[in-house]
Amino acid sequence: MTYEAFYEPAGANRFVATPATAGPWDPAAQHAGPPSALLARALADHDPVDGQPLTRVSVDILRPVPVAELSLRVRTLRAGRRITLVEGIAEAGGQEVLHARGWRILTPAEPTPATPDDAPPAPGPDAGTEPEFWSSAHAAGYLAAMQWRFVAGAFAEPGPARVWVRPRIPLLPAEPVRPAELALLVADSGSGVSARLDLARWLFVNVDLTVTLHRPPRGEWLLLDSATTIGPHGSGVAESRLADTAGTVGRAVQTLVVAPR
Repeated sequence: MTYEAFYEPAGANRFVATPATAGPWDPAAQHAGPPSALLARALADHDPVDGQPLTRVSVDILRPVPVAELSLRVRTLRAGRRITLVEGIAEAGGQEVLHARGWRILTPAEPTPATPDDAPPAPGPDAGTEPEFWSSAHAAGYLAAMQWRFVAGAFAEPGPARVWVRPRIPLLPAEPVRPAELALLVADSGSGVSARLDLARWLFVNVDLTVTLHRPPRGEWLLLDSATTIGPHGSGVAESRLADTAGTVGRAVQTLVVAPR
């Protein structure tokens, strides 16, 4: 079954999640990408300042996000002409499920000197291959709502991976996905595409997601160039380079909890 969008509007700052938001492990729980992108949308639109795009978003995942109605609360923590810090909270069923903070940074009239992109170029999306999902995964939600093109690695292949990803549907009906929203929608998959452990034996979930963009991504596709490192004491980190077809646009980092199933 296909859905028109990840969410349906339900009034002021309220949104009903469609089954397209469901993550790979539980059809009743959302993948963290869609609600993080929804919060990014809210952070960008709250008390907006002309020429001040959303540059950095950090999301703390307090508990699983149900596939249900979400309500958002947003406030400005630090207002300014050059920089603004905005905070957002997502609630479901009377519980806070996500906290987010976003920095908006003014784009100057004169371009700043850009450093060279030293990352090796990746083959484009057309060169990638369609994936096979894990046999135990719930593939009818978020996994099916996104289009995947692996150019290195695979879901079922432990280790680093490079994969182009784009949404098949928007966040909200008839509303284009904006650059920062695309980054949050995709970046939470870094730990999944670069998994290092047997999913049947080990649980590894991220408790946060931080995305920093040095320029907005262009186009529909975003490259996840991801690697996961796991320590001996039950924690790990997944790091992703984010790129469009013109080169690197930013980075994403996730803190992981690792435990036997």
